[in-house]
Amino acid sequence: MSIQNKKSAPLAAGEVAYQVKPDGYFSGTRPDFVNELPNNPNARILEIGCGEGGMGRSIIAAGKCANYHAVELFREAADVARQYFDQVIQGDIEKMDELPWQSEHFDAIIMSEVLEHLADPLAVLRKLRVLLKPGGIVLAGSPNVAHHRVIRMLLRGEWQLEDSGPMDRTHLRWFTPKSFKRLFEDAGFVVDQVVGLGTTGWKGRAVAMLLCGHFDWLFAIQIKLKAHR
Repeated sequence: MSIQNKKSAPLAAGEVAYQVKPDGYFSGTRPDFVNELPNNPNARILEIGCGEGGMGRSIIAAGKCANYHAVELFREAADVARQYFDQVIQGDIEKMDELPWQSEHFDAIIMSEVLEHLADPLAVLRKLRVLLKPGGIVLAGSPNVAHHRVIRMLLRGEWQLEDSGPMDRTHLRWFTPKSFKRLFEDAGFVVDQVVGLGTTGWKGRAVAMLLCGHFDWLFAIQIKLKAHR
């Protein structure tokens, strides 16, 4: 079921910008995130920004949790996800002063391309950290604004927003691998790994090899982070 073909009630102000998103924006999954999760069939997992539930469904199918909970801004996407999860709360995570879970409730929290859409991602991370069990993991991702295409755009004196990608017009924050890591550290997490994902064709790969890995972040389209409490 696609949210783009479904009629709904009038949208809240925070939802309107997402109406121009390409097909599949709310239904994607991250196999690398699924693989990173421990094989714990008793785990409780929270996903922030679950969309229509594609990633959660993959995690449930892999037998890596007993309970799956989520928060999703977009109403129609949340309605789809409710068909598969134990609980989906629809709303803006930044405006939720109280969340319905006790501290140290979850074994893992997932945030795939969410934090760049928030006005104060640090405050949200601090709010979520208390929900995580000691030793519980966080998996997060964000587009890399240090990608060479963005740098070349800046060298041309431009700042051109788009409907998706690193320059998504719904982004309120932009991160490099180092600043993404620092964000989590400032929130009190212990960062275990930060890696860049993706290159742009054979030319990018050739340049990356010539630079001997010293500037790999120039060719990373995505930032992937793993941390724990």
